[in-house]
Amino acid sequence: MESISIVIPCYNEEKSIADVVRAVPKGVLEIVVVDNNSTDRTAEIAREAGARVVTEAKQGYGPALACGFRNARGDIIATLDGDSQYPAYKVVEIAEFLVANNLDFVSASRFPLDDQGSMPLVRKVGNWGLTLATNVLFFLSLHDAQSGMWVFRKRALDHLTLKQTEVSKGMSLTQEIKVRAVINTSVRFAEYHIPYHPRLGESKLHPFRDGWRMLVYLIILRLRG
Repeated sequence: MESISIVIPCYNEEKSIADVVRAVPKGVLEIVVVDNNSTDRTAEIAREAGARVVTEAKQGYGPALACGFRNARGDIIATLDGDSQYPAYKVVEIAEFLVANNLDFVSASRFPLDDQGSMPLVRKVGNWGLTLATNVLFFLSLHDAQSGMWVFRKRALDHLTLKQTEVSKGMSLTQEIKVRAVINTSVRFAEYHIPYHPRLGESKLHPFRDGWRMLVYLIILRLRG
């Protein structure tokens, strides 16, 4: 098995980050928690739980992930959120699926939801709408364009010119990276169904504002070809 780095961008996730880190199965090279200007004990708790903590001063999901990618030492990178909704215990399983099928990028799909109570109705509708828009605009057939859990070979980043990684303060990277991975003939892509769990702690997502921004960015991405 190739070495695996897990990258977890975090902003004020002290209530859940220890559970996420401790849920990671054996066989992982490292867990990199990116502290994105947290004002609580996220970084301290993550270290105590066994993670390596790096900091990113530029606020936002994209910059935090970019920092994690730069610091990751593994051949395979897995991304998770720090709120315990994504199944950290599935990382090695998905990595084995990636290797066994000679893939470069696997996006973990939450849909159809195993637990309908794990996601509020407004977010279900938003995810469905943005996934539909992604599929229509780019002629794709994704089940989940918004998932924040991916497992991919680090070298695959060389083929993905990600704009949002460096500049976005929002969540647009979650859809951009999938679009670029699917349409790039040099990247072998697949989805893998996962369970999704209720969130621990307060959500940072603003469904209407962030959903509108992501839709606008999708249109811009399409117009840019």
